[in-house]
Amino acid sequence: MEGRKYPIGIQTFSRLIRDGYVYVDKTDLIYQLKNYAPYIFLSRPRRFGKSLLTSTLESYFRGEKELFEGLKIMQLEKEWKQFPVIRLDLSTAKGQDSCEALRARLLLLLDSYAAIYGRKDTEVTPGGLLAGLIHRAYEQTGQQVVVIVDEYDAPLLDVLHDSELLVGMRKVMQEFYQPLKASEAMIKFCFITGITKFSQLSIFSTINNLKNVSLNPRFSAICGITEQEVKEVFSEDIRDIAKNYDCTAEEMFQKIKERYDGYHFASRSEDIYNPFSLLNAFADEELTNQWFASGTPTFLIHQLQYFKTDIMSLDKLVVPSSAFDQPTENMQDALPLLYQSGYLTIKDYDREIEAYTLSIPNQEVRIGYVHGLLPVYTGLNSASVQMGFAAKFWLALKKADIDLAMNEMKSYMAGIPYVEGFKQKLANAATAEGFYEYTLYLIFSMLNVYVRTQVKCSTGRTDMVVWMPDTIYVFEFKTNQTAKEALEQINTKDYAIPYDADGRRVVKVGVKFNVETRTPEDWAFSAM
Repeated sequence: MEGRKYPIGIQTFSRLIRDGYVYVDKTDLIYQLKNYAPYIFLSRPRRFGKSLLTSTLESYFRGEKELFEGLKIMQLEKEWKQFPVIRLDLSTAKGQDSCEALRARLLLLLDSYAAIYGRKDTEVTPGGLLAGLIHRAYEQTGQQVVVIVDEYDAPLLDVLHDSELLVGMRKVMQEFYQPLKASEAMIKFCFITGITKFSQLSIFSTINNLKNVSLNPRFSAICGITEQEVKEVFSEDIRDIAKNYDCTAEEMFQKIKERYDGYHFASRSEDIYNPFSLLNAFADEELTNQWFASGTPTFLIHQLQYFKTDIMSLDKLVVPSSAFDQPTENMQDALPLLYQSGYLTIKDYDREIEAYTLSIPNQEVRIGYVHGLLPVYTGLNSASVQMGFAAKFWLALKKADIDLAMNEMKSYMAGIPYVEGFKQKLANAATAEGFYEYTLYLIFSMLNVYVRTQVKCSTGRTDMVVWMPDTIYVFEFKTNQTAKEALEQINTKDYAIPYDADGRRVVKVGVKFNVETRTPEDWAFSAM
């Protein structure tokens, strides 16, 4: 929208307000947060506005009332007291390769506050200096101190796979955070954000009063943009971008929703949109995939490989909160990191059995997720796959030309140069058709086609179901039986019956794969 300034990359609240950037007002929730508990922890995925939130809190506690004129908090806050604020962004401390380097970086972070409140010669450790700063700020101002730590876990994420270095760095961080509890009488408010959840015992040491609001419905919308806020704040932007796509505003809203919506951070949560992706779309007047542009984090890839994660199982998981809201160092699988990093989100909650349904949030994350995984798991270039075989295969299916689609698959799979390690995994899975399910799952997901493998029904499990705009494909794969026998299994076990009421054409496809060449050898199909 012409004349609108979108705060892309702007994480400083004062600059955002003074320079007239678009601001989605969260200040009523900030007021509630301040009065909820004195020590608070909030976990949210990257690029969800955590840094802007901490900057807003800093301006609020500094009493910068003029910045909040016209915002919701003006109806709530009457006192506007000024407190000394120590705000630390630990994203600047990531990438350290030793405990000594991490200590040096933390001391450097505190230097600007030492210039204000002074420093003693005996304060040679990060924790020692932080304790001294809190004490002197309290004495010099006569007010309790506000401590805000943004991305507290950033120094640790890149070493999650290095257990020895992780232990050492964890001890450094433990010493750094100790003063937050020891200085409780001098602290007005302490707010800590991050992606992951490390246990209080191992990281925050004696801070046993840290209140985790990450799954609290009251604060589910404090980061991100709700659907209601999209409609209220960006209605004109939606109309403008719709013109570029030759569609109505209502149709464009649905496209935006499918691509950027889908996050839920509590059992009762409004629909939450990724703010970074949404603002980029409005600024560019184009629906781009910012999640892919920022890349799948290295620490997540390492953990997926370490835990041998079955990525095909992630489209729908029913789990208790203990499965995904648990300390990072206690993980038995990669599920907590997938949720905390935003690659999975809450889709439903069953109060009777206290179980959450988790799934990939939206189109953008699905595409970014697969783009990040395909090169790692197969050694293939995701862009060439997408614009090469995958696009041809998709177009063939869209035209319901099964023969063309399967010939494209046969030609492509004959030349897949799978990476070492994955070769053996696929070889082991070949007799169970897992090799083909895995490869096709990645390819379909990259094209943002909804695909599920091992789909349960009353008579068994369907190998793969693919939902296209006009057609649903039900696949059965065989390595030691014929394509006709695979098709007959779909018919005799009624694998396609659950899709009768959908309204789309249903096509059943049986495929016989050659175990030696790992390519489709024969196929048979029929439509309902």
